[in-house]
Amino acid sequence: MNGTDSRLSVARTLDRCSVLGPGHRAVLWVQGCPLRCRGCVAAETLPFTDGPGRPVAELVDWLAGLTGIEGVTVSGGEPFAQAGALVALLDGLRRARPELSAMAYSGFRLETLRRGTPAQRGLLDRLDLLVDGPYVAPLHADLRWRGSSNQRLHWLSRRYADLPAEPDTGAGIEFSVGLDGSLSWAGVPAVPGFREEIERRVEARGFALRTAPPPPAPRGGGPLHVPDPDVPGP
Repeated sequence: MNGTDSRLSVARTLDRCSVLGPGHRAVLWVQGCPLRCRGCVAAETLPFTDGPGRPVAELVDWLAGLTGIEGVTVSGGEPFAQAGALVALLDGLRRARPELSAMAYSGFRLETLRRGTPAQRGLLDRLDLLVDGPYVAPLHADLRWRGSSNQRLHWLSRRYADLPAEPDTGAGIEFSVGLDGSLSWAGVPAVPGFREEIERRVEARGFALRTAPPPPAPRGGGPLHVPDPDVPGP
């Protein structure tokens, strides 16, 4: 594990969620994505930061200490842009909690990731489930853990072999209120424009919305290598 792989740029974490993968799961949203899918519901996670990130060991300790979960889901941002750090995280978590499963989202197709870097292929090897492909707004659909019909759910291990027989319908949205009074949500919206509409309704009721300050722009160089995306044109 090199110096870069020992830290992970993280946008947000959630201790417990039941709408982004099987059962109750911890969720980790990474910061930074080389894609710019129209209608992305997490646009604040797109810029790459130039900060130090969070230590992988700290994140492993957090996940290993959680109770009542059956795995972790990594979303973003683009997880495969930080594949080396996520390999280190999942290896550490498997040593501490081997019973936990791993799921990730990617805007890249599985075929592209399999032609990627050794770290990206290594991350695939450590996943039980993968949702692949960019979000395409005109193809929006109410599907299990996916936002548009071009996105696919891949079973990369035998752990969830029974899932293909279950209905392929959306899992819904969950809202959380933080100790500081902040409101957040997780899940894949069943209808397009969900974020814009809920923000409009909240503001109409007199609540002031704010987001976290945008991360600093990179000072040179670029994000970790990612393969050329198989992304359909606009």
